[in-house]
Amino acid sequence: MTSTIETGSSIAGQTFMPSYDEDAAPAVPRQSLGRTTIDEKFVRIGTWASAFGLAWLLTQRLLPLPGLPWFLIMWFAAGLAVTAVTGLLTGGMIEVRDRVAGAVVTVGAMLVAGVLVSALAFVVMRGWRPLPHLNFYIDDMAGVGPKDPFTDGGILHAIVGSLIEIGIGVAIALPLGIGTAIFMTEVGGAFARVVRTVVEAMTALPSIVAGLFIYTVFIVALGYPRSGLAASLAIAVMMLPIIARAADVVLRVVPGGLREASLALGSSRWRTVWRVVLPTARPGLATAVILGVARGVGETSPVLLTSGAATFLVTNPTDGVMNSLPLYIYTTVRSGEPVAITRAFAAATVLLAIVLILFITARLLARPKRTKRSRSGRRFTQAPGLVGTNVVNADPLTEMGPVAPRDDLAELYPPALNEEIP
Repeated sequence: MTSTIETGSSIAGQTFMPSYDEDAAPAVPRQSLGRTTIDEKFVRIGTWASAFGLAWLLTQRLLPLPGLPWFLIMWFAAGLAVTAVTGLLTGGMIEVRDRVAGAVVTVGAMLVAGVLVSALAFVVMRGWRPLPHLNFYIDDMAGVGPKDPFTDGGILHAIVGSLIEIGIGVAIALPLGIGTAIFMTEVGGAFARVVRTVVEAMTALPSIVAGLFIYTVFIVALGYPRSGLAASLAIAVMMLPIIARAADVVLRVVPGGLREASLALGSSRWRTVWRVVLPTARPGLATAVILGVARGVGETSPVLLTSGAATFLVTNPTDGVMNSLPLYIYTTVRSGEPVAITRAFAAATVLLAIVLILFITARLLARPKRTKRSRSGRRFTQAPGLVGTNVVNADPLTEMGPVAPRDDLAELYPPALNEEIP
């Protein structure tokens, strides 16, 4: 829209509306910046296809390098070389660096995913035979030998023991870990730096040291017997630095403007932390808890020193020895019997499933609340003065009410604003 002013005429300005050519071709939609074109996809696929042929030629025909590992290594090296050449042909050194870095990151991610999938597949394949039997989940190993069939005995005592021990450990380590992170992040000071140094040092604490600490203090010095409570304390000692360190990193990422805005509105420091900082960092805090649980639920040495193994179901953590899944896997594998080893792999599969369930539960609980949306997919908001009004589909002129005539504007604005432009 173009506006012109003609000097000496009675018209202050004239507006010209743009004209459209009806016979013109339709506009071509603009390609997204992050989306690859057909030519780029062809270059990427052709690059790794040619690298595959070069790797086969080098390992199978020219060089004495038989075997799959050498072939994969040569394929990766040839892929990087061909990627660099194609990037140099289509662009400069910046394009070469970008494509080579992208290829390295992609191959690294695929390698990590392959290792994880292969480990999970190996555990499940070695221990799938006891899994279809219901008694494997509802019975314990009281009176069952290592050579008995899979229709006898189960791991109920180990599952219950692991859940009780990890529950007590989380109940102890969660408030202490998040409280330590809040102290290091929100309070600060010289002592906070000392606490951060100690927490970082305890992150690499060997699990056997935590077990020896609880064994020396709780069992030897205080005289309490081996029990599930002692094992829970050892697990809490291991989980505490993990949760505190991860929560500290998450709380430091929260923007400082949120804290300043809350304090400027008159909130206290404690209310700012409770109402602003912690809700903002809730997904990250859930990740910190997951890391701590994953570290504590699979440890064997502290549980072996503080709890002891039992073949029967124990639900009281203060009443004698209590078994757990890692300890059950360790003692069963040591028997050397093929049936017992298969039970151990089946118990490891159940342990992986429990960790996955805990992970999904924590993520669901920490998920931020979603904004309600209308059927059209747009957000639906409710203004204070428009109760019961759909502000998305309503007519703004109708909801706004009658409009004042133009003559009334002279009372609101100075006369200079209503004069015509010469």
